Amino acid sequence: MANSASNPSGSGPRAPTREAVLGVDTGGTFTDFVLLQGDALRIHKVLSTPDAPERAILQGIHELGLDTAVAAGSVSIVHGSTVATNAALEGKGVKTALISNIGFKDLLSIGRQTRRELYNLQPAPITPPVAAALCFEMPGRITSDGTQVDAIPDHALQALQQQLQAAGVEAVAINLLFSFLNPAPERTIKQALAERWFVSASHEVLAEAGEYERGIATWLNASLGPKVTHYLQRLQQQVSPSSLAVMQSTGGTMNAATAGQSAVNMLLSGPAGGLAAARFIARQTGFSKLLTFDMGGTSTDVALIDGDIRLTNEGSIGPWPVAVPQVDMHTIGAGGGSIAHVDAGGILQVGPQSAGAAPGPACYGQGGTQATVTDANAVLGRLPAQYFLGGNMRLDLQAARQALDALAGTLRLSRHHCAQGIIDIANEHMVRALRVISIERGYHLDDFHLCCFGGAGGLHVCALAEAMGMQQAIVPNQGGVLSALGMVVAPTSRQLSHALQQPLAEVTLSELEDILAQLQHQGKAALQEEGIATEQMRCECSLDVRYQGQRFYLNQVWDGQLQSVASRFHAQHEQRYGHRLNIPLELVNVRCKVSAGAAVNRLPRTGHRTRALPTSHATLTGLAQPVPVYWREDLGSEQVVSGPALIAETVSTTLLAEHWQARVDPWGNLILCLNKTQH
Repeated sequence: MANSASNPSGSGPRAPTREAVLGVDTGGTFTDFVLLQGDALRIHKVLSTPDAPERAILQGIHELGLDTAVAAGSVSIVHGSTVATNAALEGKGVKTALISNIGFKDLLSIGRQTRRELYNLQPAPITPPVAAALCFEMPGRITSDGTQVDAIPDHALQALQQQLQAAGVEAVAINLLFSFLNPAPERTIKQALAERWFVSASHEVLAEAGEYERGIATWLNASLGPKVTHYLQRLQQQVSPSSLAVMQSTGGTMNAATAGQSAVNMLLSGPAGGLAAARFIARQTGFSKLLTFDMGGTSTDVALIDGDIRLTNEGSIGPWPVAVPQVDMHTIGAGGGSIAHVDAGGILQVGPQSAGAAPGPACYGQGGTQATVTDANAVLGRLPAQYFLGGNMRLDLQAARQALDALAGTLRLSRHHCAQGIIDIANEHMVRALRVISIERGYHLDDFHLCCFGGAGGLHVCALAEAMGMQQAIVPNQGGVLSALGMVVAPTSRQLSHALQQPLAEVTLSELEDILAQLQHQGKAALQEEGIATEQMRCECSLDVRYQGQRFYLNQVWDGQLQSVASRFHAQHEQRYGHRLNIPLELVNVRCKVSAGAAVNRLPRTGHRTRALPTSHATLTGLAQPVPVYWREDLGSEQVVSGPALIAETVSTTLLAEHWQARVDPWGNLILCLNKTQH
């Protein structure tokens, strides 16, 4: 079976003659490729190889005809990797020791005592991140004003080295109290250990208050770092001398050579790519407000873009908080491969279990027998078999029907009613997630467009928009591989922070400007090491502000005026939580983002205005007449298609529902609009 994807009417692979940019997104089911060279854009898909992700990448490079170009060093590769994410979720990080101050070795095991199941009187205990035998204590105590109380003697360092050697650890996490105020003791310990072990120091990973969150981030970075480093080194050796960069969780890229040292910043590497592309497309098309959903094979990620990607320091991975900056998104276990099943109460459920890449949905013909969302769409006629993956992967509709029949029999439903039920439940899961990151945070959606991407997104976009009360949507060009496209258009960037924790009224402008200047200098130095000129860099600063006594904070863009920061905080707090307080404000952290332009600053236009005709017709369950099927690459700029219709492309299909119209913009994006007069 061929796993590549291309336009059935297009030509075969051809090697680039000029330097090209290749975006690669490794997903749970497929590995996606976007190759951009000048005004030529090509896409490709292969099935992922979870046991060795680089195998799928090298297969895709070969099938794209890039072997010679990569060997010549004329391809810039930007990669979104799930290696760190999978290792964290599966608990497969390396054996890691934790170094803390005397009396605090149980800090990560105690945690915040947060009740994750409020009404469960006997919740299952969470396994401590670091076993007690691997937790070690050291002097070097820092007080709350940054003063070091005791020194670290040489004999204590020598004893620690012997203990770590006997324990057989591969990595070490150092998390001392108030290290963000005075990192000297952590530096002393790291210097003594760095030659023999992979070492993460908390002041380098997350220089902010909150010893538990800082400690978890440092432990994650240490336990994941060696795996990420070895993987990226293997991949770099395979693609050398071509360059390799990695997508970070913030939506910016960094050089692969240093990415392993900050593995915790790669936990949302792939999803961040999709948001980077959505932001790029929004700016290119003139839309600044998007509600996005990325529906892949295993899960769906939803996010909100209001001018720019929103970041959060309140993320999580499994049971652990992730306090490093990352894109603010909400993830649910509802994707194209989500398995439908009947629960103990006889109710139809969808997800979170997924068929993944192997065996995959039943219609993939690889031995899958359980009904999935993709199988339901196939049975309902929404996946034209002749166009799936550009016609290079045959759908086994009979296997899909058998999987649906088995489930329908249990529920005493017809095959088609069962399939529609699966779709409705999956949609409801996604609507609930979309509400969490928009309406429940005080946003009015009148000015927002719903932006869908991922291989399965186009089949659900109209239904989700109507359920959210939205009348406009965007299906980006190459939306089935948008995360890979995001790797191509994302800027190189660094996120830096400085903990302050002072009453806002006592902070002087000169003090704040000095801190910002230091952060900008650090960020620019990091980008200069990657060969980026200073004049290409851009700095964006912000402040974390809260009411005194609060634990959480809200981020405010720094515009040079302390008074405006206060007024904007009050307004945002009222929008988010429904009230404002007459309480003094506290400045918690100062942040700075230093970025440089991406390798690509524009996408090619479609280049033709020919009005395409349907290539075929398809029978959709529930409709009396067959609907037209259009090949998306044939649609001309400004062409309008009215629903119901199917718009097929190499890596996805868009279901244009009744009463909806799609207009093709100059870049090939589908701008969807609900016709209110007919609805």
